[in-house]
Amino acid sequence: MNLLKDKIPDLVKKLAIPASVGTLFQTLYNIVDTFFAGKISPEALSALSKSFPIYFIIIATCIGVTVAGTALIGNSIGENDENKTLNYFTNTIYFGILISLVITFLGLNFSENVYKLMKSTETVTNLGLQYTDIIFSGSIIFILVVALNSLLHAEGDTKTYRNVLILSFILNIILNPILIFGFLFIPPLGIAGIGIATIIAQLISFLIILYKILKNKRIKQISKAYLYPKINYLINVFFQSMPITIAICGYSIASAIIFTYVGMTGEYATAGYGAATRIEQVVLLPILGINTAIISIISQNYGAKNFNRIKETYFTAIKYSFFIMVIAGILIYLTANIIPKFFSDDLEVIDYGKRYLKISAFVLPAYPFFFLTNGFFMALKKSENAMLNNIARNVLVPIMVFYLAKYLSVDYDNFFWLWVFFQWSVSIILLIIVNYYLNNKLDKSSAIVHP
Repeated sequence: MNLLKDKIPDLVKKLAIPASVGTLFQTLYNIVDTFFAGKISPEALSALSKSFPIYFIIIATCIGVTVAGTALIGNSIGENDENKTLNYFTNTIYFGILISLVITFLGLNFSENVYKLMKSTETVTNLGLQYTDIIFSGSIIFILVVALNSLLHAEGDTKTYRNVLILSFILNIILNPILIFGFLFIPPLGIAGIGIATIIAQLISFLIILYKILKNKRIKQISKAYLYPKINYLINVFFQSMPITIAICGYSIASAIIFTYVGMTGEYATAGYGAATRIEQVVLLPILGINTAIISIISQNYGAKNFNRIKETYFTAIKYSFFIMVIAGILIYLTANIIPKFFSDDLEVIDYGKRYLKISAFVLPAYPFFFLTNGFFMALKKSENAMLNNIARNVLVPIMVFYLAKYLSVDYDNFFWLWVFFQWSVSIILLIIVNYYLNNKLDKSSAIVHP
C-alpha cells in the first residue's frame, strides 16, 4: 500500500478491516473475562465491571503512546526522513517504559480509593483489587507492546497486531477456566486468575511483536547512536502522547460517574450495565478500526503536505462509520432482550442490561463524529485539540448529566436518556469544528502541487 497515492476509500478499507478484526478479538477477550466473572458470582461480575475505569488508565496510556508513535513516525515517513523515523521509534519505547512505572505506582496505590468512590461493597472492592493489582503489576508489558507496534501502524501494517490479538483471545479462552477454577496441580484462583491469564497473553504478544520488529528493514538500520535516549525526541513524544492519555483518562472519570449513579440502584444494576457495555464495545469496533486507518493515512499525508487527501480521508471515514453505526443500533435494539443472558442467569441483572441496551442503540450513530475527530487531530499532531474534545465529552458532560440527574431525581432509564441527549450534542459540535478547521486551516495550503 502507498498511503500517499492509493485511492482513499480503498486505503480506509484495507487498513480498517484488519484493525477492526484485531480490535474485535481484543473486545471478545474482555467479553470472555466478563463471562467467566459472571460464573464466579454476581459480585465478581460487578467487581470486574467496576475495574474498567481503573484498568482504563492503562488503556489510555497505551492509546497515547501508540498514537504519538504512529503520528510522529508516520509524519517522518511522509517527510522521507529516516533519521527522525528511527529516533522517534526508539524514544517512543523509552517513553513507554518511563510512563509504565508511573502507571504501575498509581494503580497499585489508588485503586482501592476508586472502588470506594463508586460506592462498592467491601466484598466487591476486595474482589476488584485481586484483579487490578495483578494487571497493574504487569502494565509495562501492555505499553511496550503498543510502543513497538507504533512503527508497524505508521507503515500501514495493521495485520500483525490483528494476528496477535486473535492469538491472545484464544489463549484467554484456554487459560481463564484453568486459572479461575483450577486444573490438575493448579489451584483455583478465582478472579485473580483472570488477571494472570491477561498478563500471560500480553507477554506472548510482546514476544511476537518484538520478533516482527526485529525483522523490519528499518530496524536493521539502527546503529548505537539511535539507542541513546534523546531529550528533544522524548519531549516531542511526551507532548504528543500525554494530552491524549490525560484526555482519554477522562473516560475513566465518565465511567466512574456512571457506575456511581447506577450503583445507587444496586450492585445488580451495576452488573447488568457493565455486562451490556461489553456488547456496546463490540459494535464500536469498526469505528475504532477506521480510526486507526485514518491516523495512519492522515499522518503520512500531513507530513507530505497532501491536504486534499486529508479532507477526503476524514469525510470518507465519517460516511462509512455513520452508516455502520445506524445498522448496529438497529441490531442492538432488536436483540437487547437476548444479549444480557449470555453473562448472567440472574433475572434482575438481565433486566438492567436489557434496558440499557435499548437506550444505547440510539446514541451509537453519534460516536463516529467523536472518535474520528480525535483521530483526525491526533494524526495532525494536534493532540491538544483531541484533549479538549475528550475533556468536554468525558469529564464535563458526565458531571453535568450526573448532577442534573440527581437534581431531577431521575431513575436508571432516564439517566441514560440524558446521556444520549448530551452525547449527540457534543458530537454535532465536533463535526462543525472539524469542518471549519478543514476549510479555514488546511485549504490555504491545498494549492500546493504534490507528486
